[in-house]
Amino acid sequence: MTDPAAPGPASAPVRILVCDDHVVVRAGLLALLDSAPGIEVVGEAGTGEEALALAARLAPDVVLMDLQLGPGIDGVETTRRLTAATGAAPARTPHVLVLTTYDTDADITRAIEAGATGYLLKAERPEELFAAIHAAAQGRTALSGPVAGRVMANLRKPRPALTDRERDILAQLATGLGNREIARALFISEATVKTHLRRIYDKLGVDTRAGAVAVAKEQRLLP
Repeated sequence: MTDPAAPGPASAPVRILVCDDHVVVRAGLLALLDSAPGIEVVGEAGTGEEALALAARLAPDVVLMDLQLGPGIDGVETTRRLTAATGAAPARTPHVLVLTTYDTDADITRAIEAGATGYLLKAERPEELFAAIHAAAQGRTALSGPVAGRVMANLRKPRPALTDRERDILAQLATGLGNREIARALFISEATVKTHLRRIYDKLGVDTRAGAVAVAKEQRLLP
C-alpha cells in the first residue's frame, strides 16, 4: 500500500533548510536527511537571522526549525517572519516544521500561532520526521503524538470565566505595567487592582504575574 506522504516517482525533492544552533545536532540532522528519499537539504543555519537570510536566497519548501536558538531572535519569532506573506510571493513563503525538545503548552501555542505548519519532537523516529517533512511541504499539519494530545486537551479544557474588568487588567498586566500604572490607565484605585489580581490568580491557578500572563496566552484570553 502506498504511503500518501511519500513522494511520487516523478516528484521534485522537498527542499529543506535546517535551523538549529547546536552544531553537533545540526550535523546529525544533515546526515539523517541526506539518506531520506525525496528530500534535499539546500542550507543550514545556526541563528534565526541566518535562517531568514538563507530562506530569502534559497527559497526552501520547508524550514526545519528549533525553538531555542541562543542569542538573537528565537525560533518562534523566526517562524513568524518566515511565514509572513508581506513583501513576498506566497509561492516563495516556506512552511515551517518545528523540531524541538520542548513540548510545553506555551511553546506549542506560540509556535502554531506564529504560523508553524507542524510541531515535532526530536525523540521521534526518522521515518516520522521524513513523513512530517513531506506533509509540511504540502501544507498539511504534522504533529507528534504527545503534542497532538496536548493540543486536543487544551481545546477541550474550559476557559476560565474572567469578567470584563479582569480581562482589562490582565491585558495591562501583559504589557508589563505595575499595579500603580494599571490603576492610572483604567481610572481605578490601586487597591481595586490588587483585589482583581487576586481573583485572576485564583481563576488561572497561578500565584505570580508572569504565571498569569503565560496561562492567559496559552488559554488565548488576551486580545
